[in-house]
Amino acid sequence: MGEVDPAFIQDPQHRPKLSIIQAEGIPIIDLSPITNHTVSDPSSVEGLVKEIGSACKEWGFFQVTNHGVPLSLRQRIEQASRLFFAQSLEEKKKHSRDESSTTGYYDTEHTKNVRDWKEVFDFLAKDPTFIPVTSDEHDDRVTSWTNPSPQYPPNFSDIIQEYIEEVEKLSFKLLELIALSLGLEPKRFEEFFMKDQTSFIRLNHYPPCPYPHLALGVGRHKDGGALTVLAQDEVGGLEVKRKADQEWVRVKPTPDAYIINVGDIIQVWSNDAYESVEHRVMVNSETERFSIPFFFNPAHDAEVKPLEELTNEQNPMKYRPYKWGKFLVHRKESNFKKQNVENIQAYHYKIA
Repeated sequence: MGEVDPAFIQDPQHRPKLSIIQAEGIPIIDLSPITNHTVSDPSSVEGLVKEIGSACKEWGFFQVTNHGVPLSLRQRIEQASRLFFAQSLEEKKKHSRDESSTTGYYDTEHTKNVRDWKEVFDFLAKDPTFIPVTSDEHDDRVTSWTNPSPQYPPNFSDIIQEYIEEVEKLSFKLLELIALSLGLEPKRFEEFFMKDQTSFIRLNHYPPCPYPHLALGVGRHKDGGALTVLAQDEVGGLEVKRKADQEWVRVKPTPDAYIINVGDIIQVWSNDAYESVEHRVMVNSETERFSIPFFFNPAHDAEVKPLEELTNEQNPMKYRPYKWGKFLVHRKESNFKKQNVENIQAYHYKIA
């Protein structure tokens, strides 16, 4: 087997248990009341809003079916992803991301300062995407990130863009349902995304790992953005920390469903009514795994803070405001190299 590269080894308390607890009860929510346009029954939409609200509150994670994203599009992007990662390392590295533009290919990402057992390809929803030059709050300079344009597989960029359009529509629908579940106007969150956004899609490939008891595909983390919409293949490997007992539980893949998780931004907007939950990805010693998360993120200049409608004297603001773009740039800096301190988290803005 050879020696294990120490960069991949998790601290003992964070190493995966190889006995799996299957997640019972992660809600599977049927979105047909809002995607099936022949049926428009207000009570079924109300029921859907309640389901979304309790899933956000109790789990922070849920799966959706009848979501409106064509299966053929998902199959096309999954196939393109497999073809891209099957190339030689030399070919993939022609589209490597670097510290000036964080799109393209990468295989040395760190989560919580431990290297992940995976390779990725990142692609922006908006090209160009505007972003602060530094995380320094006194520095007003803005730069732009742009997408790579690999020639292989054929029509790769077009396939990704077409898929992003559909997943973005789903993300806006989900935001409306989440807003309604919090007692807000359905379009309450739209203003943060309409002018600009910093959303991106990631193609993940997790090769077989000879030491699944020591390494993780992605170490434990919370997503810093608003929402994540994940397509995972039939191999599975995503684990969620169950709020009820803090156990790591495996999310079983449901064919053609998406796994949705609430990010830190929604936790802050909701003033902790909903919580962004820790999750991680296990590796498999025999089988490679593919997944495609879409990270739905607001414009760089969006100010993230609890919404006024959700705060009052009994429930005061629990977070200081922060600029999303500055937070994102700070986060990205720590993905490139091992730091001596934990990377930035939403709870660093918590009011004591």
